[in-house]
Amino acid sequence: MRPVTDRDSAEWWERVARHEFAVQECDSCGTLRFPARAYCHRCRTRRWHWRPIAPAGRVESWIVSHQPFLAGVTEPYVVVMVRLADAPECVMYGNWDWPEPPVAGGPVRAVFAVVDEELSLINWRPAE
Repeated sequence: MRPVTDRDSAEWWERVARHEFAVQECDSCGTLRFPARAYCHRCRTRRWHWRPIAPAGRVESWIVSHQPFLAGVTEPYVVVMVRLADAPECVMYGNWDWPEPPVAGGPVRAVFAVVDEELSLINWRPAE
């Protein structure tokens, strides 16, 4: 199962495929936001641009999935919710890419997992 892109997320997926880590920044009030959407939730403007940020954050929460949602993925697998360091109002989800379990509040960094020529995903592992 591949992610389904839409009007708001298509450019983000293109950036991830190029191994770029970015969030939207409102041109009016400067609010950083993720996931991508057409307008700012704070000031309601539709003017924004992509802003590269550090691919880092802290583990907010995680789940251990025992369901076979994706073909070829071995269960159980861990999905983490990460609060982004440079955009603390934003959280991002991704697979845990490390043998030891995540630690609540632990610093992490993003790693790009190449699926094929057109698709990469963001996974997370402990920061060094």
